[in-house]
Amino acid sequence: MNILVVDDESHIRSGIERTIRKQYPEHGVWLAENPEQALEKLNQVPVDLVLTDVLMPGMTGLELMKISRSRHAQVKWVVISAYSEFEYAKEAVRLGARDYLLKPIGKDTLIGMIGSLGEEIARDNERDKEAQLLRRNLRFLREGVFARWASGLDLGGVDLAAFTGHHPHFHLIMVRLEGDSDLKLEHFIVENVLTELIESAGRGFVASFDANSLLGLITLKDEDGPGKLVEQLRSHLKRYLKSPFQILHSGRLSELAEVPAIVRQMRKSSESQVYEFYAGGGEKAIEVALQYISAHYAEELTLEKAASVVYLNPVYFSQLFKQKTGVGFKEYLTQLRLDRAMELLRDSGLKVGDISERVGYPDVRHFSQIFRKKTGFTPSEFRQSVGGKEAGEG
Repeated sequence: MNILVVDDESHIRSGIERTIRKQYPEHGVWLAENPEQALEKLNQVPVDLVLTDVLMPGMTGLELMKISRSRHAQVKWVVISAYSEFEYAKEAVRLGARDYLLKPIGKDTLIGMIGSLGEEIARDNERDKEAQLLRRNLRFLREGVFARWASGLDLGGVDLAAFTGHHPHFHLIMVRLEGDSDLKLEHFIVENVLTELIESAGRGFVASFDANSLLGLITLKDEDGPGKLVEQLRSHLKRYLKSPFQILHSGRLSELAEVPAIVRQMRKSSESQVYEFYAGGGEKAIEVALQYISAHYAEELTLEKAASVVYLNPVYFSQLFKQKTGVGFKEYLTQLRLDRAMELLRDSGLKVGDISERVGYPDVRHFSQIFRKKTGFTPSEFRQSVGGKEAGEG
């Protein structure tokens, strides 16, 4: 049995791990300090049981359950809560958690619970193994065939109606992610969130279209259109994603033959559509980034480093930074360094080489070139023009 322990308190994680490994050395144990790490582990490891704290910074344990259960229906959940959080524990049981553990966690209670659930999971795994494999293969086959069709590629004689016959009419929903970096986690979150929303609003499925795009097909229970679902999707993605995204959707369709043309149209529309991101989070991120730049401008500082500090995609960070400050990152950093250099040239007797290093330019020649280009003076000429202290003076 594979067990994932999710808790932001390291002593609780390690305590649970020690107890399980000592009593049940045959079980695999993985640790995650937050729900985002837990999502990655769920995607990488065939987890059977998750022990998760209820309240953690960012996403809660209950939210982790909600966005994971559609993709990992076989996983059993046990929540960990303090007595004051007991209402959360009861809500988790209502959502499908098998049990809950109150802090401080007793070893005997933990050992007994693991033993009981371990036997149950072993029985379930044996009974469901073949059925799950068949369902998984059929799902991947359906999604792969549909994605190939939507791309306009030949199906080689495969009858698409066999996979989409339950959808006499439907809507298409496309989510496109921005970024050149690894988007596997974001891809996984979008797939889970959109799948759950589709299942609650009607019936359908989500196919991976390419590394940056997912395509959902849904037949809605009501005929009001996909507007409500799209807004729910937007709200969830703004909360969970750390990359900019776009949501595009079609009108009501009834012919599968229309799909490739509609998808081409959606992809073309995306070229002129602005990527979305949680505005409040973006503004806060830039505030934090500006504070970081102010404290570290004298060091080797790149756009990628500043973006990583606030957990934003560098491309999006660059766009957001310019939107919020009115200038690009490099121009902002250069001006900040030069402003500080001018203060030191005016108010201190430091040598130009020392000032150069203090404001982030180890190469004094490079510093002088930039200074002259921006001000029209060399550093020494600027010092003389403002009556600054001569180098070496007290």
